[in-house]
Amino acid sequence: MADVKKIATRESYGNALAALGAEHEDMVVFDADLAGATKTGIFKKAFPERHFNCGIAECNMVAAAAGAAAMGLVPFASSFAMFVAGRSFEQVRNSIGYPHLNVKIGATHGGISVGEDGASHQCCEDFALMRSIPGMVVMSPSDDVEARAAVKAAYEHQGPVYLRFGRLAVPVFHDEADFKFEIGKGEVLQDGSEVAILANGLLVNEAVEAGKALKEAGISARIINLCTIKPLDEELVLKAARECGKVITCEEHSIIGGLGEAVCALLSEKCPTPVRRIGVNDEFGHSGPAVDLLKQFGLSAEHIVEVAKDFCGK
Repeated sequence: MADVKKIATRESYGNALAALGAEHEDMVVFDADLAGATKTGIFKKAFPERHFNCGIAECNMVAAAAGAAAMGLVPFASSFAMFVAGRSFEQVRNSIGYPHLNVKIGATHGGISVGEDGASHQCCEDFALMRSIPGMVVMSPSDDVEARAAVKAAYEHQGPVYLRFGRLAVPVFHDEADFKFEIGKGEVLQDGSEVAILANGLLVNEAVEAGKALKEAGISARIINLCTIKPLDEELVLKAARECGKVITCEEHSIIGGLGEAVCALLSEKCPTPVRRIGVNDEFGHSGPAVDLLKQFGLSAEHIVEVAKDFCGK
C-alpha cells in the first residue's frame, strides 16, 4: 500500500474544474471564501474572470449560482458539505431544485474524515438532505479518477447535481485508461456469491480491502461501487441481492437517509433481502485525527470484515 498513489477527491475536484474550464467558456465557479480548502482556487488561478467569491454567505452564493444558470451559464457552487448542503438547504431546494436549474454543487469536507474540525463540520446528513430534493442527482466518488469523471459527467448533465468530495487523501485504485463513468451506474470491483458489499466515497477502498480479507477467510464477497446514490443503479443492486442473498452497505454518512436507506427502500419493495448498514449510527462525531475517527466509528475494512463474518455466520 506504501506505493499506492493517494489524492484527496477535493484536489480532484479542483483539477477537474480547471480542465473543464479550458474547454467550456460557459462554465463559472462560485465559492464562499473557501477557495483554498475546496480547491476551486485552481480554477480561479486559471480563469479569474469566471470565479466569484461570495464571501461567508453560502445562501447568497447558491442564489447567485441559480441566477447564473437562469442566464444560460453552467455554475459550480462550492463550499464545505455542512454549509452548502446544511446551511443553504432552503435556497438549494427553492432556487435550484424547484425550478430544476442547471446548477452543480461541489461539496467538500464531507463526513467524519473532516477530522479535527469536529462535529460542527463533520456533515453526515448531506446525502439525506440532497436525496430529498426532487430531480437532484447525488454522487460521492471513491478516488481521483472517478471524482474527475464525475465532475465531467455533472457538467454534461442537464439539471441539478450534488457532488461530495473528501478532505482526506485516499488511494487511487481505478485505471484511468479503461475507466468509464456514467451517472446512475455502479460497478462490480470484485465478484462474489455469499454477500454483496455496496459502498461509495472513501468506503469503497475499505470495502475492496475487506473483500480481499474475506476471500482469504473463505467468504465470497461481491464488492460494488455505487458512486451515484440518486438515481440508484437498481438493476445492479437487485441482481446482487438475488444472487448473493445478503447485502451490506457502507458509507461515510449517517445510516439514516443515505445509501443504506436507498438500498433498503429498493429491496423492501422489489426483492426483500437481509441488509446490514455500516455508517455513522445516529450520533454526532467529534474532533480527532481522521484515520482514528474512521476506525472508531466503524468505517474501516476491519469492521466491514467483522460484520460480513457475523452476517455469514463464519
